[in-house]
Amino acid sequence: MRKFFVLAIALAFASAAVAKPADTQSAPPLLKPTPTQAEAAIWATRFLTHFHYKPTPLDDAMSEQIYKRYLDALDGDKLFFTQADITKFDQWKDKLDDAIYDQDLSAPYAIFNIYEQRVGDRVAHARALLAKGFDFSKDESYDYDREKAAWPKDDAEANELWRKRIKNDWLRLKLAGKSDKDIRETLDKRYANYLDRVRQLNSEDVFQTFMNAYASSIEPHTNYLGPRASENFDISMRLSLEGIGAVLQRDDDYIAIREIVPGGPAALSGKLKVGDRVVGVGQGESGPMLDIIGWRIDDAVEKIRGPKDTTVRLEVLPADAGPDGSHFTVALVRKKVSIEEQAAKKSIIEVKDGATTRRIGVISLPTFYQDFDARRRGDKDYKSATRDVARLLAELKSDNVDGVLVDLRNNGGGSLAEATDLTGLFIGNGPVVQVRNASGQVEVEKAPEKKMVWDGPLAVLVNRGSASASEIFAAAIQDYGRGVIIGEPTFGKGTVQNLVDLDDVAHNEKPAFGEVKMTIAQFFRINGGSTQLRGVTPDISFPLTVDAKDFGESSYDNALPWTSIAAAKYTPTGELKAIVPMLEQRHAARVANNVAWRNFEADVADARALRAQKTISLNEKVRREQRDEQDAKRKARDAATKAAQEGTATATDAKPAGKAHAKADAATGGKATPPGADRAASAAAAAKAADGAPASALDEDDGDVPDLSGDDGLQPDERGVSKDLAREKEAKQRRDVILNEAAHILSDEIDLVRADVKLAQQVLPHVARPSLD
Repeated sequence: MRKFFVLAIALAFASAAVAKPADTQSAPPLLKPTPTQAEAAIWATRFLTHFHYKPTPLDDAMSEQIYKRYLDALDGDKLFFTQADITKFDQWKDKLDDAIYDQDLSAPYAIFNIYEQRVGDRVAHARALLAKGFDFSKDESYDYDREKAAWPKDDAEANELWRKRIKNDWLRLKLAGKSDKDIRETLDKRYANYLDRVRQLNSEDVFQTFMNAYASSIEPHTNYLGPRASENFDISMRLSLEGIGAVLQRDDDYIAIREIVPGGPAALSGKLKVGDRVVGVGQGESGPMLDIIGWRIDDAVEKIRGPKDTTVRLEVLPADAGPDGSHFTVALVRKKVSIEEQAAKKSIIEVKDGATTRRIGVISLPTFYQDFDARRRGDKDYKSATRDVARLLAELKSDNVDGVLVDLRNNGGGSLAEATDLTGLFIGNGPVVQVRNASGQVEVEKAPEKKMVWDGPLAVLVNRGSASASEIFAAAIQDYGRGVIIGEPTFGKGTVQNLVDLDDVAHNEKPAFGEVKMTIAQFFRINGGSTQLRGVTPDISFPLTVDAKDFGESSYDNALPWTSIAAAKYTPTGELKAIVPMLEQRHAARVANNVAWRNFEADVADARALRAQKTISLNEKVRREQRDEQDAKRKARDAATKAAQEGTATATDAKPAGKAHAKADAATGGKATPPGADRAASAAAAAKAADGAPASALDEDDGDVPDLSGDDGLQPDERGVSKDLAREKEAKQRRDVILNEAAHILSDEIDLVRADVKLAQQVLPHVARPSLD
């Protein structure tokens, strides 16, 4: 699995729509740096070399690291450049530091312009091969994992690499039942789109990619954000924007509506629905209508967003209409829209244990968000994860739940203040995390709550995608003995970032320089340990869905090392060590009789085995046999799960009998970004679908349940909104298996405490609500 550092370029492959085949003959205009970018680079360098937690001089050694990461950002799979290109570029290997100091960024732009030319060369070759077809009876293979591969020595070797890549793309579609005609059309358009998306990149994209190569060379969570990326980050933290209240995604040639936000202008109009395609945007009541077919999605979004109470007109092609269908126009008045999809949510799972039914309240928290600007302005209603969770806890109390499960799966972090405050809802007042700055000074961050908002049974569900602020919360809950941690070892990010607005320090009236997200400190658990590299180890472990070497802090080659400091002074609120072995025993006995869980374990094992492969056969007979074997496994598992749900197999809620049952963000100061919150990480998942990986490893989120729903040979934007949503629904059902088992474990904890007075005396300090039977 490839590691993605900074990748405005890969984002172009992942998120732009194209209307027509690329012109591979005409030369694209050469991109050049601007004086503003050169000045921004100097401002960024001042902060990175002097105020970073790991201050590193910008010298020849750093230049070589920048050079390596810049090439990796442009062509990490070594598909476009040849060794001859690299030899030419090597003249700049140790001169990129001088390029920044001398405010002459022509070198990285020269590299990009050649990259763009090479993309045109490879695309022309690829499209020409489609007319010839392929012989799938030959015994040859394609090495799709090229992270450590050598650069192709010349164009002939690069063309051979692309021949195998294209053959693999063709074979995937063929195995999915596509005709040769459909395959040619799909792939011809796909490769043309590659080039068009690269040609849509502008000077700002290249600058951000280069500066990210510099920033991430210091440490993995240090990044540069251009003005547009900075705005999007702010939106992700405050969970609101001024617009129409619709989530957009690329759908082949179009910008399509993926979701309509309840209560927003789009929803209130009653005229738009999921799957509708926006083909034109006009400003005001009578402004000219711009055709946006083929636009980058971020360019389209920029036109649709706008100041509150202004009007935007959309020209729409209905979801059920063909390309030549009738359009309609809708005028919407922009309003402030809350992005509730990323806000905390609650649900209730009922767990049956014999004649007893326990109600487990679930709080799902995708990120530790806070509207920093609103809080600074003194807005008493500013958006906050802690405020939302406190409200949900009050509602769950009214619902008479027996325990609370906090779901932090794939929560990449957020605000340090929110992590601290939210922990206080469950521990009351006390130390939560220790923060050490570059000078070695350690401060203890304490929760402000005077008493627990929820003092009942608690569990926290995590996975490999739980990072930073999530790890602060989970570690504190574990150190206090406050709740059981369930799931996979977490990401392992133990560093603190701050966001420096370069326009503020330069006194610019308008955004021009962007922002630097810079590591300024390291955080430590209150017991003195660190989550850096090691993460938080669960009390009850679930199957590992991804290896640490492939995803997580330990996958970075320049991550800070693990270390420890003295423990803070704190008083545990409970002691769960005596319960954990009995919970593990019950969990093991229960999942042994749970068909859905056994299928989940089998899916994870299959996905890990496929990930370990680096080569795939291009022989149709071999691939068809492999595909049929996977399909048979999947169908058998689906049938077994369905039978279990219908009561014709062992019930999924079966309890073990006998004695076992009787006994048994990155946190940041000010502003934050989780691992993968920048443009680079958003490209990573989408790029997997185009890298020739095995079918069942596609469309799979790192640190989550693998998608083994079958390979259709398509990239996400080629499927359409309806198919994407259907696949997401299936993925949610698989994730629910994990959530339900975590709820059972929390129910077991409640059962054990209620059944055993001696255990209750140990655990009771944090289990106030259950009465002892």
